[in-house]
Amino acid sequence: MAIFAIGDIQGCYDELLALLKQISYNPDKDQLWLAGDLVNRGPKSLETLRFAKKHAQAVVLGNHDLHLLASAANQRKPKRKDTLQQILDAPNADKLLNWLRQQPLLHHDKNSGYTLLHAGLPPQWDLNAASKYAAEVHSILRSEKHSTFFQHMYGNTPDQWSDSLTGWDRLRCITNCFTRLRYCTREGILDMEEKGPPGSQPEGLKPWFAWKHRASRDMKILFGHWSTLGNYDGNNVHALDTGCLWGGTLTAMKIGNKMKRMEYDCPGAASPD
Repeated sequence: MAIFAIGDIQGCYDELLALLKQISYNPDKDQLWLAGDLVNRGPKSLETLRFAKKHAQAVVLGNHDLHLLASAANQRKPKRKDTLQQILDAPNADKLLNWLRQQPLLHHDKNSGYTLLHAGLPPQWDLNAASKYAAEVHSILRSEKHSTFFQHMYGNTPDQWSDSLTGWDRLRCITNCFTRLRYCTREGILDMEEKGPPGSQPEGLKPWFAWKHRASRDMKILFGHWSTLGNYDGNNVHALDTGCLWGGTLTAMKIGNKMKRMEYDCPGAASPD
């Protein structure tokens, strides 16, 4: 049995199938982990979601997945470049969306020691804290209050984690960390605007994983979300979003004593412009 962790698919279903064939994925024996952003911007979000529901053993939610759920709950208008209508119009949309809403923000595998998430962790959080805070959002997503959560989910504040945060501010900050974080300050002030590669950011910001004092430095983390970062492996983290949507690659990381990165060259389904 092998475990394959795959980065942001974003509706690039044909590329997903091509990658799985390339890496000799066997659905009867292997485990499939997906690092979020299953849907949106690519041409086949519906097919991707159906495949994930049937085959994936671990899925964490990304910002585009949450955007789909918010749109389905009528709490957010679709954006011009969204490709979500095919899901919303599907005969089994309710079942697919309900399944997606049950997925967590963090998956930790005790056997391998690896943790899967979509974007990042602020420097204040270790595994226990991250698991606890992810569970808070997971709980409300699975509850009857999920529609109200989507109403309050959007926004860049609070921009610094504090355990004293309460209510929607607390849940919004947790969600932003797990699904949108790239850069932060030493004190853990989140920057939600910078999207470029390391070296392009303003002074005082570093990639969330580059702060040596971060409480998660001993965790083995797999994450997506950051296509301009590329195939980064270092600081005990492995980046999985290598820009399939934009004509980069779709990445699978084979998890084991010796990590193996495998990539499929993608034609590109959208332009960053």
